[in-house]
Amino acid sequence: MSDNFANPQSEENPSVSQAAKDLRHAAGDLRDAAAEKAREFAHQTTEQARDAKAKAVESAQHFRENAVEKAQALRSAATEKASALRGAAEERAAHLRTVADEQWRDTRDRARELHVTTEDYIRQHPTKCVLGALGVGFLIGLISRR
Repeated sequence: MSDNFANPQSEENPSVSQAAKDLRHAAGDLRDAAAEKAREFAHQTTEQARDAKAKAVESAQHFRENAVEKAQALRSAATEKASALRGAAEERAAHLRTVADEQWRDTRDRARELHVTTEDYIRQHPTKCVLGALGVGFLIGLISRR
């Protein structure tokens, strides 16, 4: 019993150094476990980043395809509308041309009738026409002096 009391450090020393070794070993194990967890986390994060990138690329592709489809539909609708408007404008122009031609022919016929009627009147009443022309000329002369 006195051996235990004679050298109390020697018995404590091995247990303290064993405890320090155990702590170092436990710390190493914790460090290794933490490093492994960090690698796993990094691997998971990398996979998640790849998945997110793939989803973003897929979404962008889908958006682009939809935009192209919408643009083509809009272009098609605009082309159809332009064709319909062009057809309506051509139809309206043809109608206006027909009406204008009819009006021109009608006016020309009336002018011919007026010319013929005027010639007939002048031949039937030459004296009245000459005196009327002299009167109109006299009035024009008076007006132009002022």
